[in-house]
Amino acid sequence: MRKSIKRIIAVILAISMIAVCFTACDDKTDGASKKYKIGICQLVQHPALDTATEGFKQAVSEKLGAANVEFEFDIQNAANDSPTCATICNQFVASGVDLIMANATQSLQAASAATTDIPIVATSVTDYATALDIKDWNGSTGMNITGTSDLAPLDKQAQMVKELVPNVKNVAILYCSAEPNSKYQAQVIAEQLTSLGITTKEYTSADSNDLASVVQSIVNDKVDAIYVPTDNTIASSSATVNEIAQPAGIPVIAAEENLCMGCGVATLSISYYNIGYIAGEMAAEILLEGKDPATMPIRTDNAPINKYIKDRADALGITIPDNYEEIIAD
Repeated sequence: MRKSIKRIIAVILAISMIAVCFTACDDKTDGASKKYKIGICQLVQHPALDTATEGFKQAVSEKLGAANVEFEFDIQNAANDSPTCATICNQFVASGVDLIMANATQSLQAASAATTDIPIVATSVTDYATALDIKDWNGSTGMNITGTSDLAPLDKQAQMVKELVPNVKNVAILYCSAEPNSKYQAQVIAEQLTSLGITTKEYTSADSNDLASVVQSIVNDKVDAIYVPTDNTIASSSATVNEIAQPAGIPVIAAEENLCMGCGVATLSISYYNIGYIAGEMAAEILLEGKDPATMPIRTDNAPINKYIKDRADALGITIPDNYEEIIAD
């Protein structure tokens, strides 16, 4: 009888332990879901990149929030220093983030060097093939990387130069030599301008410290216009360009709106908020749906808009066509 009682007690205890185990497992499964940690490495603080980051955060917040998924951002700014980008991205990898958002080319290159496993979604990158040294480009990277491009239609921007400065013969193309995607744009826009019978010359700044002297040399060469591609170094010091070029009567055609606000007369601009937002949607697809960044095509803003700065156009005597939208500073 005693043995039977002991057996019964043993069975009851075993069943109780199994029940506790299942309860614990259920609590672990049904309890707090995974909290995603997203590292954001932004190359430098200026309006275009700031806007792209805001668009990214907004899209991620909407998509993950709608799915009742917890998340947090770790936002780091590299102050326009490539080694700092590398430090930031290596820290992201060490801390085990679930995804890295790389804002601008140097951030993308640093993230790519830091990990081949963690998904990377980039934005504000002009040409991914150039940035990542991909030889056979087919629209996606084939790596743990995807994102959005800030490349505007350079052929139409070249036509815009001709439209706004009808007698243009010589155009200076100004960019930072440390930014490979700026060089890519300079080469393409030079080809487009040459096809319109316009002579071009590249003027490069090593960094913001020598920008004023480079712009002054452009003025001394008496060019008819200046073209500035999407360039983070120039964008962060765009007022320097305007302070020298406008008094000299030289119009600056900028590749995007925020750059135009600093130094340009007009632009055919994509929206950096839009490309940031699209990148955020792509990040959500990776985290929520398990999409593979290697096969996700690079996306862009497909609706660039002609815009202009009225007071600069008036000061330079430039007639702006009716299809241009005035940029109103906040």
